[in-house]
Amino acid sequence: MDKIRERLAQLRQEADNAVARAEAAEAKNKKYEQDILQKDQEILSLQHKLSILDADLEKAEGKLNEHKTLLADADGSRSTNENLTRKIQLLEEELDAAEKNAKETVEKLRQVDVKAEHFERQVQRLEQERDHWEKKYEEAQEKYSDSKKELDELVRNMEGI
Repeated sequence: MDKIRERLAQLRQEADNAVARAEAAEAKNKKYEQDILQKDQEILSLQHKLSILDADLEKAEGKLNEHKTLLADADGSRSTNENLTRKIQLLEEELDAAEKNAKETVEKLRQVDVKAEHFERQVQRLEQERDHWEKKYEEAQEKYSDSKKELDELVRNMEGI
C-alpha cells in the first residue's frame, strides 16, 4: 500500500505539475490571444490610417492634376500674352510707320497746295494777260475794220475819180 500511496502521491504530483503547466499554458495562450487582439487592433488602426492616407493621396493627386492643368493654362496664357504683346508691338510699329507716312503725305499735300496756289496765280495772271491780249485783238480788229472801211471808201473814192 505504501507503494500505491507513493504512486498516488506521484500521480498527484504529476497531475499538479500538469495542472500547473496547463495553467501556465493557458496564461501564455491568454497572453498570446491578448497580443493577437492588440495586433488586430493595431492592424485595424493602421488600415484606417492607410485609408485616410489613400484619401489624402487622392486629394493631393487631384490638386496636383488641377495645378498641372492651371500651369498648362498659365503657360498657354503666357504664350497667348506673349503673342498678343508681339502683335501689339507690330501694330505699334505699323502705327508709327503709318503716322510717318501720313506726315510725309501731309507734307507732300502742303507742297502740292503751295504749287497749286502758284499755278492758280499763274493761271490768273495768264487769264488777265489773255484778256488784255483779247482786248488788244478786239481793238486791233476794230482798227482793222475801220481801216478797211476807210480803205474801201478811199478805193471807191479813187475809182470815182
